[in-house]
Amino acid sequence: MIQKKQVIKIVIFAFMLPLALKAQIKHGLRDAQGRHVIPRGFVVNTNDHKGEVFFNSDDYARMVRMGANYQVIRLELGKLSEFPGGKLEPNYLKKLDTLVALGINHDIKTVFKMTVYGVKKFVWEEFWLNKNNEYDTYIDAWKVIWKRYANNNAVVGYDVVNEPRKLTMDISYNKLTEKYLIPLYQKIIDESQKIDANKKILIQSIFMNKGEAIDNNQYAEITAPIKRENVIFAPHIYQDNIDLVKPVMYRFDKESDLLNAPILIGEWGFPTFAKTDTIISGRLGQLKYRELYIKTAEVFDQMGVGSIKAWFLGNRSMQNFLPGGPSTWAIFSDSTDAGTVERKYITDVIARPYPQVIAGTIQDFMFNHATRTLNLNVETDNSKGASTIFVGANRHYPDGFSVIVNDDLVLYYNPLKNVGLETYKCPENGSPTDFIWDAHSQKLTVLKWPRDKANLQVKIVPGIRNFE
Repeated sequence: MIQKKQVIKIVIFAFMLPLALKAQIKHGLRDAQGRHVIPRGFVVNTNDHKGEVFFNSDDYARMVRMGANYQVIRLELGKLSEFPGGKLEPNYLKKLDTLVALGINHDIKTVFKMTVYGVKKFVWEEFWLNKNNEYDTYIDAWKVIWKRYANNNAVVGYDVVNEPRKLTMDISYNKLTEKYLIPLYQKIIDESQKIDANKKILIQSIFMNKGEAIDNNQYAEITAPIKRENVIFAPHIYQDNIDLVKPVMYRFDKESDLLNAPILIGEWGFPTFAKTDTIISGRLGQLKYRELYIKTAEVFDQMGVGSIKAWFLGNRSMQNFLPGGPSTWAIFSDSTDAGTVERKYITDVIARPYPQVIAGTIQDFMFNHATRTLNLNVETDNSKGASTIFVGANRHYPDGFSVIVNDDLVLYYNPLKNVGLETYKCPENGSPTDFIWDAHSQKLTVLKWPRDKANLQVKIVPGIRNFE
């Protein structure tokens, strides 16, 4: 039986949660021009369990057409360090250079993420105790990357410890976080900023042992502040319970307040099974995945957080690591390293319309999957430069789309004519030529907002001349 106080507590929490998620965006980042940026993209692997992975320019063009403006390149500690079994490999560094250059050529920023792959034996319990100067060896591996990209503005940050573990260590998660993890982050950040103080440092929390998850969330809570500048909180969320997405994100929101750091979801999206590619309904069916991904995406948009999806790979990465059969985080179903055959039941959600970079401040935005409508509220600042909105018309608006600004400027794109944007309605002070549609990148560029230092309501809706 639920007591009266319990009922009151539940009701208060139910009201608090939507309010916290609906509040003005606080998680957006700023670029060098001061524009409001929502990072979105993919984890780019340099290897999988079958060997090296390679990408070309077409892969990156495909990434752009799925809405990516960021990539997170997954580093292999064994090819950068002197840990047992590892050594610095010059050819590996050239491969990283190629991935960064491919990103630059397609207007994609880069974050590097360090994994412990490639090391003969990495023992987390020994690492935390640091008896053999493991911290310095780890930081030396990072220094190779920091020095190489210190003057490269396309490399914007470093996710410095991927999914740190407790395993058999006789310590609580809170104690491990406060005694070892936070001091390690502080040491890494201090060393990084000696080389380049402008780069962002992304941090995660402890990956919990199997069976110890809280609300199906396998990541322990951050319980102490870092007290450093240029920090981004980059938690992972692989939630398969649709009712727990919002509570978990609310917890992350509280942790970001403690850290005084905006959120960028470093990885997300529950893995799909081989069965899922062949069935529509049921526990592992495509309809369930689509609903789960839509719910997760809606919470991301409500909070204004960026998000990085794992992985930009094909089915070669599929393995038996979950009950239910072979599964994978990959977004393509080709039996190759890179892929072209999308798992559209998830990629159409991943590649939803959103504001990529805005000259001014994004007050809020939301893509409604049912109506295929993007609602965007911005406070404009034309002094910051141009703005970019990813539309994804090839998948979301094959029937054409209309761009509506404050109901008095209406532009539309007719896919049958392929002549760019046409004008249906324009105020006297408006300039339709400031709105440019690029069908190749699937982006709408706004060179200048029709009103400066003003709040504008922007909508993108399906159909032609649609302004009702």
